[in-house]
Amino acid sequence: MLGIIFTLLMLVLLQAVLGFDNLLYISLESKKAPEADQKRVRKTGILIAIVLRIVLLFVLVSIIDFFQEPFSFLSGGIDNIIHFAFNGHSMIVLLGGGFIIYTAIKEIWHMISTKGLEVDEMATEKKSKSANAVITSIVIMNLVFSFDSILAAIGLTSEIENSTTAFIVMAIAIVISGLLMLIMADKISTFLSKNRMYEVLGLFILFIVGIMLVTEGGHLAHLKLFGNEIVPMSKTTFYFVLAILVIVDVVQGRYQKKLLAEQQK
Repeated sequence: MLGIIFTLLMLVLLQAVLGFDNLLYISLESKKAPEADQKRVRKTGILIAIVLRIVLLFVLVSIIDFFQEPFSFLSGGIDNIIHFAFNGHSMIVLLGGGFIIYTAIKEIWHMISTKGLEVDEMATEKKSKSANAVITSIVIMNLVFSFDSILAAIGLTSEIENSTTAFIVMAIAIVISGLLMLIMADKISTFLSKNRMYEVLGLFILFIVGIMLVTEGGHLAHLKLFGNEIVPMSKTTFYFVLAILVIVDVVQGRYQKKLLAEQQK
């Protein structure tokens, strides 16, 4: 019994750590919805995603081999130029990572290309999606982010002999982490609303997340370019880059305030 409780705590911690980038995406994506609907969009998206995560867990437990075995029609290569062996897991991670990179670049380009607009006007311009469209985006990307965490959860519960007990433990961990995400989503969105300069930092973090997913997907697909194997970015490297980005942003902000103060004098 103690072993099951310990496993449950480890699963909740795992879901919380792996869910940070997902939470950031939810906070930024919800800003595209009308302001009156943003809070509802975040809650609805996360609640739907919790249910679909449990469904995804059931599916993966049932047909996990299908997602891990390479597809014969997507395996091969061209001499020493490229080699690949795509499976279901790699394709989901690659598509999700590519979409996140596209989203981050599009939003960053929008920020630097918009001229003659006040901050509030630019924020209004960005809210071009309907509430349902934003909810759909949140649910889809939540599933992409949760794919790896669910596979890791399956690995952590492999020592539990009873498969039904293992499934219940994983489902409880998903629900608890989802509720924590539900609580934190509004707080992060409020912080970004009051400190709009950190949106750029958040978008660059999302960009790094996309790169991390693409490298992981390439590794899962056994992708080799000119004889060099694609190596996935480790979580340690990701958090190190994240720390550097935050430090640079803080230093740049303080230096900019110092320059403005000197100019005013």
